[in-house]
Amino acid sequence: MSKCITVHCDSKPIYDIVIEHDFSKLSECIQNLGIKNRKLCIITDSNVEKLYCDDVKAELEKTDNIVMSYAFKAGEEHKNLDTVQDVYEFLIQNRFDRKDILVALGGGVVGDLTGFTAASYLRGIDFIQIPTSLLAQVDSSIGGKTGVDFRAYKNMVGAFHQPKLVYMNTSVLKTLNKRLFNSGFGEILKHGLIKDMDYFQWLDNNSAKINALDNHALEEMIAKSCDIKRMVVENDPTEKGERALLNFGHTLGHAIEKLMNFSLYHGECVVLGMIAALNICVSKGFISALEYKKIIDTFKSYDFLLTVSGISKEEVIHVSKNDKKMDSGQIKFILLKKCGEAYIDRTITDDEMMKALDGIIQ
Repeated sequence: MSKCITVHCDSKPIYDIVIEHDFSKLSECIQNLGIKNRKLCIITDSNVEKLYCDDVKAELEKTDNIVMSYAFKAGEEHKNLDTVQDVYEFLIQNRFDRKDILVALGGGVVGDLTGFTAASYLRGIDFIQIPTSLLAQVDSSIGGKTGVDFRAYKNMVGAFHQPKLVYMNTSVLKTLNKRLFNSGFGEILKHGLIKDMDYFQWLDNNSAKINALDNHALEEMIAKSCDIKRMVVENDPTEKGERALLNFGHTLGHAIEKLMNFSLYHGECVVLGMIAALNICVSKGFISALEYKKIIDTFKSYDFLLTVSGISKEEVIHVSKNDKKMDSGQIKFILLKKCGEAYIDRTITDDEMMKALDGIIQ
C-alpha cells in the first residue's frame, strides 16, 4: 500500500504527498530531498509525543541528520503566539539556522503552528508535515496555509508557507476515537459535495468499510480527498478565488465551534455549517428536498451531530461576521449551484442565515 500525489505551483512540482501504512519509508523520503548534515526538530504536542515521537525520531536519525524534539501542551488553546515564542526560544538556544528543518508531527494544531513558526523564524525555513489525524491528512497539511489563533479569534495570524514533504501513515488513524476520526471526515464529505458527487456517493456506499477502518477503503478515501485538495490549491495557491470553495460549511461552522468553546471538534462543526448552507441551497432551489435528504442520511450514517444546544442563532451570526473570511464587511458564503458544484455568494442576508439555522440550533 503506497501512493504518491505531487502538488505543483506554476506547473512546477513543489512537494509530494506520500501515503504509506507505517513510518518505514520516511527516512528514504528525507534522503530523496537531499536533506543531510542539518538539524531537524520534531515539533509535536504532549499527546502525540507519547505515541509516535520515538518512532519518527528513530526513522529520521537514519538520515545522519541531528534530530531533536520539542513538545507543547496539547489542545487548541495552546495554538497561539505564546507557544510560537516558546518554540522560537528552543530553536535559538539550539542554534537552528536557515537551512535547518522543522518537522510537524501531529494533528492540525501542530501542523498549523509548526508551519507558521517555520514561515516566520529567520524569515522562513523549511518544514515537513507528518499529519497524525484524519483532519490534518486530508485538509490542513496540504496547501501551505499556516497560522495560530489570536486571543479569541481562530487562525487570525498566519502565512502561506509550503511544506517540503507531506508524509502520511494511515495506521495512526486506528488510535483515533470516533469523534476525532469524524472531525476529519466532515472535511472529506465536503470535498465530495463541492467538487465530485460521484465521490460523495462512493463515501455513502462504503460507509460500513470506512467506519470499520478498512485499510484499502481508508487509502482510497484519503488519496481521493488529497487529490481534490491538490487540484483546488494548485488553481489558487493563495486563496484569491477558487480555494475559498473549501470553506463550504465553515462560515457558520467556525462560529459554532467558537461559541461552543471548542467542545465540539472542527469537522463536527463543519457538518453543522454544511447543513445550514444546504438549507439555503434548498430555499434557493439549487438542490431538491430529495437530494438534501440523501445528504443528511449520509451524515447520519457516520453518526454526526445534526443539532447543537446552549447557543443562539443570533450569536452564531454575530460571531460569523468576525471571521477572517469576511470581504469588505460582507460574508463570503459558499453554496452549491448543484450537488458537486460550489460557488461563492456574497448576498446572503442575516434573515436567510437565521432561517438556515432553524432546527440546527436548539
